[in-house]
Amino acid sequence: MANICLCLTGKTLAQNLEIIEKYRKYIDMAELRVDCLESDERLLIRRFPEQAGLPVILTIRRKIDGGFYDSGEAGRITLISKGLAFAEIDKRHNFAYVDLEEDLEVPGLEEAVRTFGTRIIRSSHNLEGVGDITRKIRSLYKMGDEIAKVAVTPHNISDVLAIYRSAKETSSKKKILVGMGPYGANTRILAEYLGSFLTYTSALEEQDLTPAAPGQMSPRQMAEQYRFKEISAATEIYGIVGFPLKATFSPHIFNTVFTHEKINAIYVPFPADNLSNFLELAAELGIKGASVTIPYKEAILPYLHTRSDSVEAAGACNTIKAVPQKTEDSPRKKNPKCFWHGINTDTLGFSESLLHFTGRKNFRSCMITILGAGGAARAVAAEIHRLKGKCLILNRNPVRARELAQSYGYKWGSMDRQSLDIMEKYSNIIIQATPVGTFPNVDDDPFELYHFNGYETVVDLIYNPPMTAFLKRAQAAGCSVLNGFDMLIRQAKYQYQCFFGRDFPEQLIPRLKKTLQS
Repeated sequence: MANICLCLTGKTLAQNLEIIEKYRKYIDMAELRVDCLESDERLLIRRFPEQAGLPVILTIRRKIDGGFYDSGEAGRITLISKGLAFAEIDKRHNFAYVDLEEDLEVPGLEEAVRTFGTRIIRSSHNLEGVGDITRKIRSLYKMGDEIAKVAVTPHNISDVLAIYRSAKETSSKKKILVGMGPYGANTRILAEYLGSFLTYTSALEEQDLTPAAPGQMSPRQMAEQYRFKEISAATEIYGIVGFPLKATFSPHIFNTVFTHEKINAIYVPFPADNLSNFLELAAELGIKGASVTIPYKEAILPYLHTRSDSVEAAGACNTIKAVPQKTEDSPRKKNPKCFWHGINTDTLGFSESLLHFTGRKNFRSCMITILGAGGAARAVAAEIHRLKGKCLILNRNPVRARELAQSYGYKWGSMDRQSLDIMEKYSNIIIQATPVGTFPNVDDDPFELYHFNGYETVVDLIYNPPMTAFLKRAQAAGCSVLNGFDMLIRQAKYQYQCFFGRDFPEQLIPRLKKTLQS
């Protein structure tokens, strides 16, 4: 089973010991990053393993490898030697591991390390890309008792696929394999699938500390949200695919439900710059189902082998489920390795949320404006049509607005001054269905030209942040406002039903809303 390792980047040993105590229940081991310590503190590291009371990795990372040490190799080797000197018979009082880079050649030190039972982690850090990972792993072993560590920087989903394939090709090797940065987050969560000895975490809740490497999570998030220690080869993988995927709360929702329902599954984010390559990765990992978000809700359609009526109605899909392959091939198939069934849960998620908020049973006699013409807007437009509303579609690209509007006989236009007059007529309900204003771009407003009158009901499908700049303007004018939290949870209920064929545990909804909105 893979271990959770806490990287200690405090400036003093006392601070690092405090951090260990704060996270002890979540972690299996720690890495003392000596390069982050103040100069005087570096001379006192020998007693740290005994004080820590758990296995500790000794690491002095150079700047060229993503660390902070820049005082020369001779001084670094001296510090490593001091940390390992005077080894005790009780191995718990010694460093359990020492991280030595692949180009560090100190035979005498390595011999001494092995004599006293400290294992060598032979490491390679590629801060620019991924390279030939399999070859790199195999080249690192100088002695049979070493652990090879390869940290790479994936720049796209194809690079992530290369990480998982290399892990399979080196399945018999004792190794640590990790993808750094936003693309690599799922490799940290799925360390067990990689056959990785550990996953690195950082004390992200400590405001005066920076992560030891880009993309690291906190031990608490890894242990509680992603149930890291329960992941095994039998754990089913679900996830969310989109790009850039910086503001999703879906992993929290689904993993909370999995814990409550005792389902052996994990829900993981997969930022993907290329949908086809993600589906190839999905086949490689055996992903059972996925939420589909911006910008792929329409792009996913050609890859579906079967689709629900909701997908046909909306012309967009936000949920895919792997289905058993049949003998007959589907003419819609692009990915030969996996069969996918697509549904759209945004439709009912949206309409149920807005009807509940307004106390209505339908949208008859409502004059409604939708801002946007992407996948989310398509789901909204389909439901407004089903529920008898009249609608205006506005989009920065008027061609897209016209294409969507003509499907239902709606009015359409561009998001400019020329559309303000007609928007006044379609302003009972205004629905913001673009990603503009999503975290981290929280000050962006999709249509600053429009001035609210105070009688409109204003909906923004964004839920992070809870109050976008658009909603703040509407609320200040006296409008009733609704963000995307309720819709998020309602559509997730239907996704859960699609994935598992059973009802969502309704008793969790108040808890989820409280957590997500806190």
